[in-house]
Amino acid sequence: MDKLIGREVESDILSEALYSTEAELIAIYGRRRIGKTFLIHSVYEKNLLFEFSGVHGAMLKQQLLNFSLSMKKASRSPMRPAVSANWIEAFYTLQEYLASKLNNKKAVIFFDEFPWIHTPKSGFLASFEHFWNTWASRQRNLVVVICGSAASWMIRNIVNNKGGLHNRISQKIRLLPFTLREVEEYLKSRKVNLDRYQVLQLYMAFGGVPQYLKNIKPGKSAAQIIDRFCFTKDGTLKGEFNNLYQSLFDNADSHIAIIKALASKAKGLTRKEIIDRCGLSSGGTTTRLLEELVESGFITPYIPYNKNVKNNVFKLSDEYSLFYLKFMDKARDTGPGTWLRLANTASWKSWSGFAYEGICLKHAFQIKKALGIAGVLSEESVWRYMTAEGGQGVQIDLLIDRNDHSINICEVKYYQSEFTIDKGYAGKLQQKLNVFKEKTKSTKTLFLTMITAYGVKRNNYYTGLVQNEVTMDALFE
Repeated sequence: MDKLIGREVESDILSEALYSTEAELIAIYGRRRIGKTFLIHSVYEKNLLFEFSGVHGAMLKQQLLNFSLSMKKASRSPMRPAVSANWIEAFYTLQEYLASKLNNKKAVIFFDEFPWIHTPKSGFLASFEHFWNTWASRQRNLVVVICGSAASWMIRNIVNNKGGLHNRISQKIRLLPFTLREVEEYLKSRKVNLDRYQVLQLYMAFGGVPQYLKNIKPGKSAAQIIDRFCFTKDGTLKGEFNNLYQSLFDNADSHIAIIKALASKAKGLTRKEIIDRCGLSSGGTTTRLLEELVESGFITPYIPYNKNVKNNVFKLSDEYSLFYLKFMDKARDTGPGTWLRLANTASWKSWSGFAYEGICLKHAFQIKKALGIAGVLSEESVWRYMTAEGGQGVQIDLLIDRNDHSINICEVKYYQSEFTIDKGYAGKLQQKLNVFKEKTKSTKTLFLTMITAYGVKRNNYYTGLVQNEVTMDALFE
């Protein structure tokens, strides 16, 4: 088995369950291909007694047949157990099998893609609740892990369950994409040696999704890899977009509409703006859609400076979705060499700035660490001001509001070499500081902080204006 990269906190939570003196029920959720199953196998390889995975789109009879086959595999019996008539009977069969196997050593049973097992009118969830409450919860040497890609379903039906599983979850783990540091480490573990600029390029296109990175072969540049995965006939990510959303959400068209709306607005959209753009109702349906996309990690809400959650600005935080909608969706230009051509266009420039800004927001902790303020109580937010006439206004990419009477006003710029501030751009930066000060009435000290790939050239416009700078290397820490 491959080495487990990152996931230190999650691994510790899972390992600690093996030393518990009580039965443990652990819920893990996160988007498809994020590495949930690999994490379980890596930590619990020697303790796994039974494993069963739901089949997407399968009906009750097929799920029960699959369960019977999983019982056969676990018991290593040449004969397959009879297919149960319902889930109550299936769990009783599992209970009998486990009772004969449990001893002084902690054992783990693992239900993968848990939401897919719960087909309409199947009674699966109620049967699982009964299995846990009447038997499994009393087995001190048992750890039950339930895992699902449909994060919103897991939150609604498991973590916030109001029925038989209410307050029964011992631990919950939301598995997130790799950070830049983890992507770099993962690629090196697979003998893929790229410099940080090229790793950043891959992250901007694929994000930190391990399964997307798994098929990268050594000896290719980031541009060649993106070209191969996304624009050739058999590219592994060519059809991923629709498969991704359709497998996670019922009636995914509204979810996709929100993603497309956010992909077109780097500054993000408020709830009302999303409703207007997507033709949604202003009721609970929109709230549910947004919650599902947030919990699944595709979008992120940011509370604007000096505002509350009612004023949230939602931004697209899934790099692959942004890349797909910018370059792959309805693309006229495909085939080998496509990305090498696109990477020199104006579209590439606008996308790269948008993508780098999103990556910096995800790596806010690393930015604060580079600035030496990781230990200072602070909040990250965004800020924008629109003129009454609907003009261009002012947008602040990242704002770090600190408890030491200071605010870092962060300006994110993606450039392939050292960035130069000229007279015109210096004027815009100064205006941004002035407008923020005037409109927010803040009395805190403002530190203009440049976040670039390769740093900012020292010149007359830099001196006295820029107080701090952070380069891409800091994001890898």
